[in-house]
Order: sequence, then structure tokens, then C-alpha cells
Amino acid sequence: MLTDAELRNTRGKSKPYKKTDRDGLYVLVTPTGGIAFRYDYRFNGRRETVTFGSYGPGGLSLGEAREKLREAKRLIAEGVSPALDKQRVKRRLREAQRFEQVAIRWMDHAPMAESTRQMRRSIFNREVLPEWRNRLLNEITPNDLRAHCMTIVDRGAPATAIHVRDIVKQIYAYAILHGEKIDNPADGVGPASIATFRPRDRSLSPTEIRIALNLLGEVATLPTIRLGLKFILLSMVRKSELQDGTWDEVDFENAVWSIPKARMKRSRPHNVYLSTQMLDILIALKTCAGTSRYILPSRYDADAPMSRATFNRVTSAIAELARERNLPLEPFTVHDLRRTASTLLHEMSFNSDWIEKCLAHEERSSRGVYNKAEFEAQRRHMAQQWSDAVDAWEAGRGFTPDLTIPETAGPRFDPRL
Repeated sequence: MLTDAELRNTRGKSKPYKKTDRDGLYVLVTPTGGIAFRYDYRFNGRRETVTFGSYGPGGLSLGEAREKLREAKRLIAEGVSPALDKQRVKRRLREAQRFEQVAIRWMDHAPMAESTRQMRRSIFNREVLPEWRNRLLNEITPNDLRAHCMTIVDRGAPATAIHVRDIVKQIYAYAILHGEKIDNPADGVGPASIATFRPRDRSLSPTEIRIALNLLGEVATLPTIRLGLKFILLSMVRKSELQDGTWDEVDFENAVWSIPKARMKRSRPHNVYLSTQMLDILIALKTCAGTSRYILPSRYDADAPMSRATFNRVTSAIAELARERNLPLEPFTVHDLRRTASTLLHEMSFNSDWIEKCLAHEERSSRGVYNKAEFEAQRRHMAQQWSDAVDAWEAGRGFTPDLTIPETAGPRFDPRL
């Protein structure tokens, strides 16, 4: 039976030689003094040898080698060749794909709406790829994913952390679908362990709109951001639709902003009919944008859109000011502004079809399949009424909507045309 002292004093000879330990373990000593732990055994009628590793600094201790011997004997008892198993592990390591390779393929080719792809690509390039670019797929564990998500939560971006977890989950699902034999680390990280959110049913009252817009003027941010947030409330567009909006989509003369289908959630083009107030905001934003093609360019790069997190920081700052001053305004998100407009317009008794069209919601029933009406005249009138209502509430006044569409605003249905 070998001892550590004996192994430390072992020297090489002119030819390789063996020193035996117990239970079949032995060391092979090379002429240069290298010491390798080995085990000879018979498997399915043939003689095989498995090498566990080298003895010495950076290698195995005698105790570790004996533990590997016990594991090898367990494999043999289960009908597995330790030598072949070791070769398979080495081969899997050689053939293992890097996270970056699979992740980029998923990002480029997985089916998803183009607006969703743009949002995910932004998060992917900023939060996911730099963290694990050089890792193999099988080197990322649930603890790695959870720890990274928590650093994002700690900096105040819980929604981004949830998206990171979902992106990683889908990347691994894509890899497994294409033949990778790996576990999905996101399966061991539940969304609730990262962050929880209030139910998505928040809408602001006219009083809360007044408080929010008044506090918006006190928040430390750029005037263009203030204008942009109010524009979202008036236009009912999604945050990403405005943030990625470009000036070539805006027709000032005809008071319409035409968003192409590539940027829409439902992959259908969408017209936003502009009220007088919305036009005034766009004129101010155009003045500030200079030569940038973007409606809301980045503060630091005119050739890029504004940061995805900017509006979220502003709504959080508004809610914090309200809390400090004990004002009746609960926290809200940018998306809640769309729900607010929908809720209050319905309460004003405007037609639901017009409202849903403004929100770019597509009805999936047979009625929706056949009803392709744009409701331009009705939506223009409703947009102006909504903007007038918001202005009145901001000033602390009441507002009674006019539900009558002017006769001159409607389309002409003349068979002689």
C-alpha cells in the first residue's frame, strides 16, 4: 500500500515501472519522474486500462486517486467502461459549443415579432453576451444565471433581469431542439425568485394624470423626455414604437405618423392620427433632434435611439416624488399609460373599435378577419378629444367629451367617383 511520503520520494528510472497500491490501483513512473495513477480491469472479456491523472501539485492526491478508483468500480458494476466513459467526456468537451455561437444563431433565426427581436437583441447584447461570451453551453449553471440576474435587480432593473432569464431559457431550448444534450439552467431559476410585479391592470385616474404631468415638470430629465412621455399618453403607442421612431415616418402635412409593420408587435403597419397637441410635441422634438433620423435620439449618439430604460426611470422618479409629498399617485409604468387611455376613452363612451385600432390591437375572431376598417375620421376626432381632455385635467379643469363626429370629417361614399 502506497503512502504520500513514498510517492514524494519516487524517482524515475531508465524504463517505466509500476508501484502498486491497494484494490488494484497502481502508479506508473516514467523515466522523467512523472507519476500517473492507473487501474487495469477486464470489461466484456477485454483488458482495459484507465488513467485517473497525475500525482503532484496541480494533479491528484493519493486520497483523490483512491476515490476515483471507487467511482471506476461503480461504473464497471453498472456495465459502463471507465476508459470509454472518460473518452466520451473528453470528446464532449472538444465538441461542446460555445454559448456565443448558439445564442447568436437563436437571436438571428428564432421566430418572433421583429419588434420583440429588437428589444431582445438590445438586452442580449448588453446583459447576456458579455457575461457568458466565452463559456461553453455546459458551463453555465442555474446559480450563475441567478447571480447575474440579481446583480441586474440590485441596480434597479428587475424587468430586465426577468428578460435575461427568459432569453437564456429560450437559447438553451433552441440548443436542445437542435441536438445538444444539456440541461437548461433557466429551469432551475423561477421568475418569482428574481422579481415579482404588480398585476398588469393599472390605469390612472384624471386626478392621477394631473399629478403625474405636474410632477413630470419637476423630474430631473431632458425636456425631450418629458415631451416624449406625454406623447405616449396622448398617442397610445408602445414605448418601443416611439423610441425607435424615425422622422421619415411622420407626415406633418397630413398629420399622421405611419409606423411600418417591421416595428409593430403584430407585424402590421399602423397609423397614428395626430391631434394638434401631438403635432406641437413632434415639432418641438424635431427642433431638438437636429439632423438625427430618430424622433428621440440618444443623448450621446445622434445616430442611435434613446436608451430603453430612460422612460422607466422617469416614471419611477415621478412616483417617488408623489410618495415624498404624500400625493395620491401610486407607482405606474409607461405601458400603464396605454391602459389609462383605453380605460378613460371607454368610460367617455367612445367606440371600442376605434380605441382598439388606436392601440394597434387586432381582433382574432372572424369579425376581425373581415373588418379592415381604419376609422380614420373617427380616430382623428377621438384623438383630438383625448388630447383636449388630458390638457384640461393637467390644468385642473373638468372635461366633457364631444362624441359627435363632424360631418365634414367623414369619408365620402359616392359610386360616381
